[in-house]
Amino acid sequence: MSDFVYLDNAATTFPKPPEVIQFMCDFYQTRGVNPGRTGFDLALEAEETLADGRRALTEFFAGGDPNRLVFSYNVTDALNLLISSVLVPGDHAITTCLEHNSVLRPMYMHRERGVEVDFVPFDGRGYVDPDDIARRIRPNTKLVVMNHGSNVIGTIQPVAEVGRICRERGVLFAIDAAQTAGLVPIDVNAMNIDVVCFTGHKSLFGPSGTGGMYICEHVEITPCRAGGTGVMSALKGQPDAYPWRMEFGTVNTMGVSGLLAAQKWIADRGGVGAIYEHEMRHAKRLHEGLSAIDGVKLYCADLDHDHLPVFVFNIDGMPADQTGTFLDVEHDIITRTGLHCAPQVHEGIGTFETDGTVRFSPGVFTTDEEVERAIEAVAETAEIGQERIGAAKQPVLATNA
Repeated sequence: MSDFVYLDNAATTFPKPPEVIQFMCDFYQTRGVNPGRTGFDLALEAEETLADGRRALTEFFAGGDPNRLVFSYNVTDALNLLISSVLVPGDHAITTCLEHNSVLRPMYMHRERGVEVDFVPFDGRGYVDPDDIARRIRPNTKLVVMNHGSNVIGTIQPVAEVGRICRERGVLFAIDAAQTAGLVPIDVNAMNIDVVCFTGHKSLFGPSGTGGMYICEHVEITPCRAGGTGVMSALKGQPDAYPWRMEFGTVNTMGVSGLLAAQKWIADRGGVGAIYEHEMRHAKRLHEGLSAIDGVKLYCADLDHDHLPVFVFNIDGMPADQTGTFLDVEHDIITRTGLHCAPQVHEGIGTFETDGTVRFSPGVFTTDEEVERAIEAVAETAEIGQERIGAAKQPVLATNA
């Protein structure tokens, strides 16, 4: 087959909607200048694109002040900025064993610098108990940051309950919404979220190199960075006003234009709920098909309970990377294998020592035919795994020299 089936949307959604690509091209051809650094018309139009993007995403997260929607390179950049701006030696922070390295590595770094960090485990179904977080809060706890939806096992965490606990204890609460922004509703007020960090290139259907955070109005953060803003240039320090308080240098205006166009595209598709329903229908069919195949093992894949259209599996007798290679080379099925930048998740589900799992993540453009093709491909690959197991069990007969 010359075409391929793309099941790696948890890494980045592909393809991007044509309307998004066209809007970005039109933007760069007509007003792709430095925004807000001067008063000529094109610069003002570019600045208005940024303002429109802030408004659209602030509304998307049910926030109040669009100026508190600040842009960054991606969610990793936003999380690093947040964590490094909040924590100092002597503080205590809480996160979970479900985290991506976007949270884990900054936490490890700050632990070496004198910050105490607790990593809360998840249960056998893939969920963190809010009470486990509550029990770990101390007088010097400064920050709780956690994954909203796992990029490995797809479980959606009870962030509203965790946020309520943090709000009652006066602890800053932030979520990593890399996998959920654009796929499940996020209401910072109803869910007791102080800061939501997001990326643009996944379910927000924007380009890579985009992301940011929304900082609620009752939250004040002293930034760990400083730099150009294009405004108040005479100040020796970073401006206090948002968004410049947390934005540094020239924003990826073309990327933000893509995020803006994608917001309209999501709405035209029926909104977040319609996209989630479409993707979950395909994920459930994939799960059903794989569950019926001998030699296939799925992990924390109860898709009927607070779950993203993301799950992982392995085939008996075949390492995950080999499974991925077979699916790619023999069947043109594109997936993601390994530890998925979340090693503690794999420690928790018992796949760390065997170098991880295979991840399926259908997307909005996935079709019924592609799903069936993927199931057939896994079935054929599993037969190879069973043959390997059978061959390994064959007795070795001694021969005379």
